[in-house]
Amino acid sequence: MKGMKGDSRFMISRTTSLAVTLLFITLWTAPLCAASPAHTPGQEPCVQKEGTLPPLNGITLKRVAEGLKNPVHLTHAKDGTGRLFVVEQAGLIRVVKGGTLLKRPFLDIRDRVRSGGEKGLLSVAFHPHFRENGRLFVNYTSSRGGLHTVISEFHAGRGSDFANSGSERIILEVAQPFSNHNGGQIAFGPDRYLYIGMGDGGSGNDPHGHGQNLSTLLAAMLRIDVDRREDGKEYAIPEDNPFKGRKGARPEIWAYGLRNPWRFSFDPVTGRLYAGDVGQDAREEIDVIEGGKNYGWRIMEGTLCTPGIRGVCNKKGLTLPIIDYGRSEGISVIGGVVYRGHDMPALCGAYLYGDWGSGKIWTLRHGDGGVTGQSVLLDTDLSISSFGTDENYEVYVVDHKGAIYRISGTASRQD
Repeated sequence: MKGMKGDSRFMISRTTSLAVTLLFITLWTAPLCAASPAHTPGQEPCVQKEGTLPPLNGITLKRVAEGLKNPVHLTHAKDGTGRLFVVEQAGLIRVVKGGTLLKRPFLDIRDRVRSGGEKGLLSVAFHPHFRENGRLFVNYTSSRGGLHTVISEFHAGRGSDFANSGSERIILEVAQPFSNHNGGQIAFGPDRYLYIGMGDGGSGNDPHGHGQNLSTLLAAMLRIDVDRREDGKEYAIPEDNPFKGRKGARPEIWAYGLRNPWRFSFDPVTGRLYAGDVGQDAREEIDVIEGGKNYGWRIMEGTLCTPGIRGVCNKKGLTLPIIDYGRSEGISVIGGVVYRGHDMPALCGAYLYGDWGSGKIWTLRHGDGGVTGQSVLLDTDLSISSFGTDENYEVYVVDHKGAIYRISGTASRQD
């Protein structure tokens, strides 16, 4: 988006009852292990050992939907239906079903969304048990009572193509001092907690110093439990959140020092959390987000000391990006996804990301040893606003100009 430039019983026999109880306990506790990624219905994700990314060819973009208005996010519901859900910035969620864009929106909340620039309905995240409970969550900006980010829950009937817009339960609200740098992404992690990417509140040079301030929810990756409520809130704080119990720090914070983490995603195999953090005037960056870490803004912009800061910046205790790039390559990084599909075997395990301004799509491999290969995958004329996947882990690109494309091809190795 232009404003981004530069700058989530019954009675039975005792024996059977015991078996059911043990099964229930197993199913209930297993998903809480952060090391156990959530698999969607359908085929399993491909698994690729870490290594250098080979040169590739035969990659193309296949248009799968058009006629959208300012789409900014794409995802699926992990419910076995094969549907794609596309977020339109003004306040609609549309459904692509069987290759057709349905006319009636899945959700319409235009009456409460403040849209334009970097504001609007920015993402949707389906509960890990959406197929059973119909719960979904959205992130949008509202101007009622002052500009703020809203994280809300809605409900849809089992198998329905329409959610109830009157079922809203507001989970969390965060005041926004300026109209830009709202973050916007929400997603459930493999631990079943909801992660929320928050920008620094906007303007330039982080005028309120939110980046290095643990007492604000801005400029941070948040992590909350939407399946419980505590302390008068509509959510609970996970016990292992790194700043829980620290005086002067917000317990919702998972990591901080972020400028505008517009798009992030989890690798469904390794569980790594990758985020694209939009830069200011010099660098765009990709980070691997880990609990308790400080990603440097506004001390650092990418791997550089932020231009304009007086004196020598101190990098001690900061976590630098796994990769960054300058203005010759683009102006606004769009965090992507790790490819875990099966149509392009040579891309298995590679992280794909892009840039809003240049239209470039890159791919890289990243492991414990860092980035082992990076190259331009496609050079497009799209205004890339997001990446997403379907239930089979195939990757899609969202063009803010109104279309959805699938990355496809043989992805063969070049001789």
